[in-house]
Amino acid sequence: MSGDLPRSFKIVTFWLVLGALVFLGVQWQGRREQEARLTVVGDIVNLERARDGHYYWPGTLNGRRVVFLVDTGASRTAIPASLARELDLASEGEVRSNTAGGVVTGRLVRVDITLNGGVQARRRQAVALDGLGEEPLLGMDVLGRLRLEQFDGVLRIDLRPER
Repeated sequence: MSGDLPRSFKIVTFWLVLGALVFLGVQWQGRREQEARLTVVGDIVNLERARDGHYYWPGTLNGRRVVFLVDTGASRTAIPASLARELDLASEGEVRSNTAGGVVTGRLVRVDITLNGGVQARRRQAVALDGLGEEPLLGMDVLGRLRLEQFDGVLRIDLRPER
């Protein structure tokens, strides 16, 4: 019986390592798909809808590379509280926000946002929320300054100045 334990342990370890590698590969592929869904032609940015039905826009938040989830239902840009702590963002007070999951309390922070394609929003107030997930939410405080058009699974952002 004692001879079975090492063999069983090796088999279990093999499957755990294999499972972890598959999981990491799927996560990595998902990130690459999100980034590959952006094309820029002149002053037009096209975001293709991801498999999960959302639009993602790669960029930076205070110089850190991130992929924003485009959220036209959010009035304000929101970032994970863990990211705010990593970036050592100073709190400008607390705010209560209505979310799909109910009312939550977050911290107000200032951020610099740069989106691939040339969109910049400097010193914008955002809310840092616990339990938000990995992706920051790009809200209408930034998106509302842009001309958006959605059709056939593509979100088209026209960056040309209005005439």
